[in-house]
Amino acid sequence: MNNPTPLFIDEVQKESGILEEIKRIVDDSESRGQFILSGSQKLEPMKGMSESLAGRVSIMELTGLSLREINGIHFNRHFIPKEDYLREREKEMMPYSDIWERIHMGSYPELYDIERDWQDFYSSYVSTYLERDINELIAADSLTFTKFMTSVAARTGEMLNYANIASEVGVSEPTIKNWISVLERTGIVYILQPYSASVLSRAIKTPKIYFRDTGLACYLTRWLTADALKNSAVAGSMFETFIVSEIVKSYSNEGKDYRFSIFYYRGKDRKASGENEIDLIIQEDGVLYPIEIKMTGNPKAAMGATNQVLDRIPDKKRGMGVILCLIDKKTYLRENLLALPIEYI
Repeated sequence: MNNPTPLFIDEVQKESGILEEIKRIVDDSESRGQFILSGSQKLEPMKGMSESLAGRVSIMELTGLSLREINGIHFNRHFIPKEDYLREREKEMMPYSDIWERIHMGSYPELYDIERDWQDFYSSYVSTYLERDINELIAADSLTFTKFMTSVAARTGEMLNYANIASEVGVSEPTIKNWISVLERTGIVYILQPYSASVLSRAIKTPKIYFRDTGLACYLTRWLTADALKNSAVAGSMFETFIVSEIVKSYSNEGKDYRFSIFYYRGKDRKASGENEIDLIIQEDGVLYPIEIKMTGNPKAAMGATNQVLDRIPDKKRGMGVILCLIDKKTYLRENLLALPIEYI
């Protein structure tokens, strides 16, 4: 090494051979925190680190900007509807008056750092990073790759149906499974797993898929303004995608692993009213917190009607239920059901 430690090395995936040298230095020293490694692709660095630095590294996921970061809020606990969380969060509350602008713009830092045309940014992002770097892993022609990305973006917030996407894109179902796995591992999409418990025998086992960045999803599906998006047929799913992403960011920004904490539930006998579904279940310390995400300013207690299904699980306790929505203040709808403005995330 030509440079003393501590040393920050960016785009480490371009020089993966350096990991062996880092391993040698780390093995010969008792010091911690000698190297900080980052990269725009996490597949190759993670592969190299798992082989060379297993047990010697701490992994942190860097997502797009959260609403807290955009608004200069220093509160940094993961979202959980406990009394102590709500009390602490209220100390740094501020209204989000331009929520649809934020949903449409997305969370990439450059859009908030300089004056940058939205369409130009995403057009460049798709043609450089996505088509160049990710498509190297997917190995599809440009037209097929764009069709695939658009097809997935159009299904954000929905249950993951590989066969439907394969039919629309014109490739095999195993190919789509592999491509979506690449999107997940590169941080473009998030796969939300269903909650599993033996007593929930009628629960659907299919995961849901969410784009990590709503701005990118809007660009790919050609919703070119915030007003058009807000009044569109996809507004509900895009709003849900945004809220799920914000909750996930609250975990990763605190250095917490959300993969074993956040799930969803949907029964096979789903009713037309939308009952028999819980948008999110947050699991912590043996307690299950049911979360509904609603694009409304007038939430009703009936929106939490499915929460009681969690009472069937013998080794878990049901915690406070929450409806995250566009209401202007914290409101108890029942003793165990709370409507929260999205500012509480």
